[in-house]
Amino acid sequence: MGSAWVDHPSFELVALASEVTGRDLAYLLLEADQETLTKTDNAQIATFVQSLIVLDAAERLGIEPSAAAGHSLGEYTALVAAGSLDFEDGLRLVSERGAAMREAAESAPGTMIAVLGLDDESVETACRRVDGEAWIANFNAPGQVIVAGRAGALEEFSAIAKELGAKRVMSMAVGGAFHTPLMSSARDRLRKALATTTFHALDPVVVANVDARPHDDPEEWPQLLSAQLCSPVRWRQTLDTLLADGIQTFVELGPGGVLTGLLRRAAPTTDTVGLSVSTPDELARLVRILAGNTSGTAPTGELFEMTERLIVSPAVGLFEPVAGLKSYLPGSAEVSRDPVFIEVGGLLGLVGGTEVRSAFSGTLEGVLVLAGERVTRGQPVAWLRAPARDDEPTQGDRRIRDDRAARDETPFENERTA
Repeated sequence: MGSAWVDHPSFELVALASEVTGRDLAYLLLEADQETLTKTDNAQIATFVQSLIVLDAAERLGIEPSAAAGHSLGEYTALVAAGSLDFEDGLRLVSERGAAMREAAESAPGTMIAVLGLDDESVETACRRVDGEAWIANFNAPGQVIVAGRAGALEEFSAIAKELGAKRVMSMAVGGAFHTPLMSSARDRLRKALATTTFHALDPVVVANVDARPHDDPEEWPQLLSAQLCSPVRWRQTLDTLLADGIQTFVELGPGGVLTGLLRRAAPTTDTVGLSVSTPDELARLVRILAGNTSGTAPTGELFEMTERLIVSPAVGLFEPVAGLKSYLPGSAEVSRDPVFIEVGGLLGLVGGTEVRSAFSGTLEGVLVLAGERVTRGQPVAWLRAPARDDEPTQGDRRIRDDRAARDETPFENERTA
């Protein structure tokens, strides 16, 4: 699942993650077979890192969510996206979670099955009628519920569910009965790791699995993540919460597109757009959708004909903007600013001695990083509003241009701030 990203700058996260976890994550992403990845500790860390690669790639384009949520393990990715979990802390928690759940599954073996075409109440009724350990693990979508428990109990459940009208009952290739009381020992172990982890303020909020409610208090998340291990994932209810809040565009970041399929079940309307991004090519489609082109046709013109364009860093290092950008830096107290028109090749500053030049023309709308802030290659540093095809900058506009002869005479071009 990682092969499409090998040549993308965001794949550098794999080496960093391998260093933090002490595991060969490139092997899991590029070579491991299904048997290896069915082991939950392998599956969880591989899926988490792959999701972070896609998240990092989206962030390099300047894309930010207005809300976030994740299904089970995906909740950790959502917390990273919201800024609540640091990269290293997320890796440490997911590694501990995977190991704890694998240990719990070995001591209390179980499995999971998918139930299609039966309403939630009927599934709960079937679980209660089973003379054994069977519980709802995931409320995924209308007519799709996951049940987990002991293998013998699930056989009995399957017969009852079909009797109650289930269209299909399918086994799943998983390593245990997750999100049930059989994971109680894993929860005890995870609590210790959560107790030593710092959770930061969330922006945006994350809708939690256990209650399908948005939570922006970082102090609540250790308990929510602990409870999640033995509680059902209320994903259908989570989608309902996001839809009720006015969310219309849903972007699934990571391997596969299962959640996008669940969205179509939960919100089968033309007003809701769902897109899974698991390859670099799908990032381009995401940009087109966010720009208002949902047709899926190939874009024409400069950068998909978007009116807003990003200037990204060509290197890793500290950002030193030219003096004329000072009032555009984050947190600037200046109320009025003269418009600045950036021409193709215009210099905005330096990153570690490497020039940051614009590949586009347009009016500067803002700078996204502080002077002296460390940035990575491909990270957005400023954004422009492109002119209409027939527009020209007004005579009073100052310009940043690629005029080598005038450069030495132009303080705006030549001066820099540390």
